[in-house]
Amino acid sequence: MKQVRNTHAKTEILNLINGSEVALTHSDIQKKLGDLCNRVTIYRVLERLENEGAIHKIVNIDGVVNFAKCSGKCTHEQHFHNHVHFNCKECHSVTCIENAIPEISLPEHFIAQEYNLIISGICPKCADL
Repeated sequence: MKQVRNTHAKTEILNLINGSEVALTHSDIQKKLGDLCNRVTIYRVLERLENEGAIHKIVNIDGVVNFAKCSGKCTHEQHFHNHVHFNCKECHSVTCIENAIPEISLPEHFIAQEYNLIISGICPKCADL
């Protein structure tokens, strides 16, 4: 197994993602980090964190990639993200809804290994406006 490298950029990016209630885009992360590192470094760190099982990718309804923390069950070998992702049409936030796990029934001979379910609508924060 490859040795896990911890750099200042990696630590800060992971802290940002772990501390966020919503999934963050690359652009969100870059804005929050300021001049700490360049965009290419951010891409590399995000890829490394995903490979290590620390974060997962969510592609929102607009095709933008978001990153969220993994539950404690994920490893570098396998991610467990068969849960709902909610994409707000107003603020464009993406939220993992861990306690809403849909049951998927596929036709014979199809084997599901993972899925990405996006529900779009209005989040509680925007509904209160």
